[in-house]
Amino acid sequence: MSVGLIALLDDVAFMVRGAAASLDDVAGQAAKAGTKAAGVVIDDAAVTPRYVVGFAAARELPIVGKIALGSLKNKLLFLLPGALALSAFAPWAITPLLMLGGAYLCYEGAEKVYEALFPHRAHGHEAEGQGDTGSDQAREDSRVASAIKTDFILSAEIMAITLAALPEGSFWMRAAVLAIVALGITAGVYGAVALIVKADDAGLALARSQAGPPLGTLIRGLGRGVVKGMPILLKLLAIVGTAAMIWVGGGILMHGLETYGLSGPAHASHEAAVSAASYVPFAKGLVAWLVTAMASGLIGLVVGGLLIPLTSVVLAPAWRSLSGLWRRA
Repeated sequence: MSVGLIALLDDVAFMVRGAAASLDDVAGQAAKAGTKAAGVVIDDAAVTPRYVVGFAAARELPIVGKIALGSLKNKLLFLLPGALALSAFAPWAITPLLMLGGAYLCYEGAEKVYEALFPHRAHGHEAEGQGDTGSDQAREDSRVASAIKTDFILSAEIMAITLAALPEGSFWMRAAVLAIVALGITAGVYGAVALIVKADDAGLALARSQAGPPLGTLIRGLGRGVVKGMPILLKLLAIVGTAAMIWVGGGILMHGLETYGLSGPAHASHEAAVSAASYVPFAKGLVAWLVTAMASGLIGLVVGGLLIPLTSVVLAPAWRSLSGLWRRA
């Protein structure tokens, strides 16, 4: 009996070690896959704060909370099952869909660059939700719906990038990794957004501190610095988000072409990165990454620039015609 009990305990310990190893594997894959989507995550965090502009301070966090809940539903209820279905039944479709999303990121990033260099009419979905009218509740509902729709596109790209970065594994492991990435990225993005939109209020409260010197002087100076620095931070975040969209989109297209045998751009980028890194031996990794990102960004900028006239001249009129037929029907 004692030998059987020892054997049973040994089996239980083995299963526990196996479960722990599986959990470590899932967490490691989730962290690795999540970093692949960093560019899209940065843009998501850069885009969202504008949706609370024009509302009372008391409504800012509730609006961010509604958008975060919508984002989580997008990822867990729609995109995660869709990604798993693609992985199981149509794995061949993952790369084309990923490249389509990459082209979209290139277009969005190039459009923002074009807007900055040659200001003209606001981009459709950029303006959407900004000119809404009606009651405060109607405006809030419109902004939230617009934000969730934009988030769906960005979340789809995040999930596709994550899925493509996963090695072969069981269905449940892939599901667990995708769910962890969805939860982690949503919490990270909208937690950061909540801090951003309330930072100016916190800075104002610090600037009004009644504490005596010298601590009070330091607190009030910090508060004024936060208030003055937030617009700069938001602009910097928008620039980084745009750059990230372009280089991530270009990188996706470059690696997608490599998958289909067109390895010229990827090979040239790799050779340039290796050559540049050889001149800076103390920072080889950083230099190689910078050169690769620049090459991806160049491809993304070219592709996005080509898509701007195609979208405005061909796709936009077709979409308006279809929308008109839909409304009349």
